[in-house]
Amino acid sequence: QVQLVESGGGSVQAGGSLRLSCVVSGYTHRGYCMAWFRQAPGNEREGVARINRYGGTNYADSVKGRFTISQDNAKNALYLQMNILKPEDTATYYCAADPGGADGCRGWSKSYYGYWGQGTQVTVSS
Repeated sequence: QVQLVESGGGSVQAGGSLRLSCVVSGYTHRGYCMAWFRQAPGNEREGVARINRYGGTNYADSVKGRFTISQDNAKNALYLQMNILKPEDTATYYCAADPGGADGCRGWSKSYYGYWGQGTQVTVSS
């Protein structure tokens, strides 16, 4: 059974940092495209950052220069380092995997990502 479990969310003041983790079990995610999405109340779920098997990354414009996605294949884990957090970063953050992304991430469409974690809440106060 494939499972993605996020951790590391919490409450922080604007300008602060958090590091999210996602542990993958039930398969090795090498060869998959891995991504972080977020969803704020009343908003659509949006892509934040993604990484392919070669380490290539893409970021949403709103987080470029502040967030860094990385992965540890030995630990079957995905990370999101979030710096200079803003109140508008407040959301539930989800880890996701695209099993069809072996040759590279296919994009931000949620339909590509067949596996999702349960989410971890990030709250940034001003």
